[in-house]
Amino acid sequence: MSTPFVTVDVTVLDANLRAMADHATARGLALRPHAKTHKSPEIARRQLALGAVGLTVATVSEAEIFAAGGVTDLFIAYPIWPSPERAARLRALTEQAGVRVGVDSAESAEALGRAVPGLEVLVEVDSGHHRSGVLPAQAGAVAVAADKAGSLVRGVFTFPGHSYGPDRQRPAVDAESAALSEAAATLTARGLDASVRSGGSTPTAALSGDTLTEIRPGVYVFGDAQQVELGTCGWEQVALTVTATVVSRSGQRFILDAGSKVLGADQQAWATGGGRLPAYPDARITALSEHHATVVLPAGHVVPKLGVRLAVVPNHVCATVNLADELIVVDGGEVVDRWPVTARGANT
Repeated sequence: MSTPFVTVDVTVLDANLRAMADHATARGLALRPHAKTHKSPEIARRQLALGAVGLTVATVSEAEIFAAGGVTDLFIAYPIWPSPERAARLRALTEQAGVRVGVDSAESAEALGRAVPGLEVLVEVDSGHHRSGVLPAQAGAVAVAADKAGSLVRGVFTFPGHSYGPDRQRPAVDAESAALSEAAATLTARGLDASVRSGGSTPTAALSGDTLTEIRPGVYVFGDAQQVELGTCGWEQVALTVTATVVSRSGQRFILDAGSKVLGADQQAWATGGGRLPAYPDARITALSEHHATVVLPAGHVVPKLGVRLAVVPNHVCATVNLADELIVVDGGEVVDRWPVTARGANT
């Protein structure tokens, strides 16, 4: 096969899926994995077979694709604004599957209630990531607006995205628990359902607090360089790599034919580079151009020859998958299947 291409080791993938399913069961938590990581109905079916209660998605179009693939329980964890076109799609979607959506303002809650009567909603709470979501004390007011508009309030949710950094996981979990507890209390005080308290992420899943009833990790299915460097997983738990070829070399520097249009461009300030090479643990990807990965080895290390193929672990696997047409599935080093990235580019 011509490089670059994206490879998934199905044995490692299935082990990751089982481990998270077992963890959720042991903690008494509903597992609703975020499918924006894999964008694959094949992997979704594996998750559901292992006990996931449904899927989390980021967009209406992702929800449409997974509903068409047979998934009957979907949560769109996003503060949707119901434009006429999107509202029509939501109404059609509710005829195919059970659907919940996120709200984080009285205005959007009222608009959703008018546009899609009887829609289930969770109020999004900002637990410290400072992206979308209301302050915990304001959750009750948003829930009341949703209830009055005809939506069915089911609880609260948050995303502890501030857990993505060294030594940030425990503080993020504590903040998540406090925020969801306070937010749920404001719903209960108004006589509204707060039975769902949804949160979690791959870095925090192992530490999930007692406040949660549901977790929504995504990256755990594949792992990536960020998760390894955070200590969330080991190299042996990385199921997805990009296969690339050495196309140029000079001194201690060499170039791979997988740049940002394959690996993705995400790189946290604390990351050690633009991805990692398991076969060369001391190597660093110092730059990503669109079709070039610049790799530097320390002095004294032997630089690979031209034409050598290497596995690259991307920094942020969600971005890598969204750039791929298909996943090359291997078992024991042999290609056994090809899974299309069905929800690639499903951004609306």
